[in-house]
Amino acid sequence: MRNVRRSTRPLHILPCARCLQLILLGMLVANSVALGADTRPNILLIYTDDQSHRSVSCYPEAWDWVRTPNIDRLASRGVRFAHAFIGTWCMPSRATLLTGHHQFGVRSMRMAGQYPGSTYDPAECPFWPKVFRSEGYTTAQVGKWHTGTDTGAGRDWDWQAVWNRPRYPENSGHYFYDQIIEFSGREQKQETKLVRGYSTDNYTNLAEDFIRGEHRQEGRPWYLWVCYGAVHGPFTPAVRHREDYPDVTIPVPRDIYPPRPGKPAYMQAINFWEAGPDGVPQLIGGTFGGRTVEGSRCIHGNTLNGWVRQYHQGVLALDEAVGRLVAALEETAQLENTLVVFTSDQGFAWGQHGFRTKLAPYDANIRSPLIVSMPGTLPEGRVVEHPVAGVDLIPTFFSFAGIKLPWQMHGHDLTPLLKDPQSDWPHAALTVFTGRSYGTDTNRIPDDPARHYLNGIPWYVSLRRGSFKYIRTLVQNEIEELYDIDTDPEELTNLALDPSYRSRLRRLRADTLAEMRRTQWELVDHLPAVREAQN
Repeated sequence: MRNVRRSTRPLHILPCARCLQLILLGMLVANSVALGADTRPNILLIYTDDQSHRSVSCYPEAWDWVRTPNIDRLASRGVRFAHAFIGTWCMPSRATLLTGHHQFGVRSMRMAGQYPGSTYDPAECPFWPKVFRSEGYTTAQVGKWHTGTDTGAGRDWDWQAVWNRPRYPENSGHYFYDQIIEFSGREQKQETKLVRGYSTDNYTNLAEDFIRGEHRQEGRPWYLWVCYGAVHGPFTPAVRHREDYPDVTIPVPRDIYPPRPGKPAYMQAINFWEAGPDGVPQLIGGTFGGRTVEGSRCIHGNTLNGWVRQYHQGVLALDEAVGRLVAALEETAQLENTLVVFTSDQGFAWGQHGFRTKLAPYDANIRSPLIVSMPGTLPEGRVVEHPVAGVDLIPTFFSFAGIKLPWQMHGHDLTPLLKDPQSDWPHAALTVFTGRSYGTDTNRIPDDPARHYLNGIPWYVSLRRGSFKYIRTLVQNEIEELYDIDTDPEELTNLALDPSYRSRLRRLRADTLAEMRRTQWELVDHLPAVREAQN
């Protein structure tokens, strides 16, 4: 247990007996609160960007040349979730991690101004770290901020060192070097600096300093959210890693080129790759693109192999970061009292279904790694096969902290699964995609295609229960999708078109509607019809 700091300043006025009793009582209460807080766990959330579960070597879907020894060690000392769906893209995933709500439940959040500008009303859209602060936790955040120009400094966070992309759109493409960082603390002063160096290393330095005692009061539990920009495009690896993974060759995904039988109409238009002179797929246009990373070219050439190599090189510094942060916890005797969570906002496809991005409802695009560790409290080296969602993390944090939920949240406390990964889990994992729309703006399908589609992908809702995934593309008279991930992990065969799966399709459709109603999404009463042939 950490020592609680006590004042050594002498009293200059001798109090009366009654006053002395009150003073002593106050000291006892204060010390009791401090000592009680000491027993509550710290929470460290390590949050990466666009990192597929396939990029972590302890996941069986990773290629055999991938190596992430520090993340693997975290999994060997904790619980790994095989099927985690944290979100669909950067901003809504983070909004979920701040509110405990799916995108449609995040009130007042909206894109505004020059991309990626955004705003929200804190009265309508409170962030839960404020509650932890009021309950005695020190709250801190380091790294990428992508959820409104208002970071909540002094309201939700005791200390922040953040790359505020919405506030500085001209700097928002600097994912790896030369970032404008806002430093804010309890004193309500804010300092802004242009910070040189590799962002993954910079964030790790700041987070490690916090773990070792800077910017916080000894004796208080803490919540630290470390938001890395890696491995987002342009997927820039640290210089020290640019020769790693030589001679990478990966199997070409079976549906990298259209057509894609059994998939909705929009999937026939997805086309980011073409066959190069030697037949190896290459990225059309020669650059990754993206609104804030235009012109980025692969340092290993424009082939699928080159892009996958560079992407995985970018993960290596993240793996080193995990090792450093866990080592800091060990060296400061905090590891056994810290819930460590490693995950990402969503996955990232490389050629699967023709993509080179996230967003779409397939595992290749959005399935994230999720590892939870607390040696001495949680089982070690175990795997949870039940699908879970990003909204489940926040009730879990409140449960571990012993704090009552301040509002109704969409997720479920994962503690039963963490204690016994083989236990029954009745809940399904809901995933939603409503582009750049939030809250009440998602209660109707927009007439404007610019709002209904993002990067060619329309709104959708998906439900994962057991090994089956149901997808409903929110376009009038479009086909539904149903996949058995156990037998078809690449999601190539749409079982919704198979009459023998009609009853299962109807059950999962009904389960999806029920989950929309449970989470009070009004769109459930205004959904476009599915293709009649499947009714």
